[in-house]
Amino acid sequence: MHGPPVKPAQPKLGLSAAFGSGTDWETSMGEDRFRRGIYTTWRRSNPYPSMSTFDAPNREVCLVRRERSNTPLQALVTLNDPVYIEAAQSLGRRMALAPGSVPDRLRTGFRQCLHRPPSSEELTAVTTLLERSRQRFQTDTTKAKRLATEPIGELPSGLDAVDAAAWTSVANVLMNLDEFLMKR
Repeated sequence: MHGPPVKPAQPKLGLSAAFGSGTDWETSMGEDRFRRGIYTTWRRSNPYPSMSTFDAPNREVCLVRRERSNTPLQALVTLNDPVYIEAAQSLGRRMALAPGSVPDRLRTGFRQCLHRPPSSEELTAVTTLLERSRQRFQTDTTKAKRLATEPIGELPSGLDAVDAAAWTSVANVLMNLDEFLMKR
């Protein structure tokens, strides 16, 4: 609690040549980078892109209520932003290393994300996604290794890159469900 601001991973904007080196920051290292969003470095002239996409106020005036929107750009952020990819990698590893069969592991992911078990149709769909992802990553192990390790880091022992990447894909889909993202 408290302490200096955190600098989470963000896409490189390439603005430092025009606006100085403070525009693209170096990501905080260690446990510090996992602090709550309230501690994220904020500049009015260059707000954190993920927060801007999700309707964070610009802080020029006080607001009583935050505006809410649901746009395709938000889906692009949650599918591709380094912070969300790292979260999907972590969830994917948890599911991959969970005890039990593949359906049991998928149920674990649903409980982690949605606090409910999957329906039979949902379980069939994510099982199909897992198998198709495995097949796709077996043909390109370089992509599998990248998706499984960047930015989170090396794989735990007993987990290969193809499986980790496939589970990361499933986790990414679970974390992009409306039920996961939207308060209803």
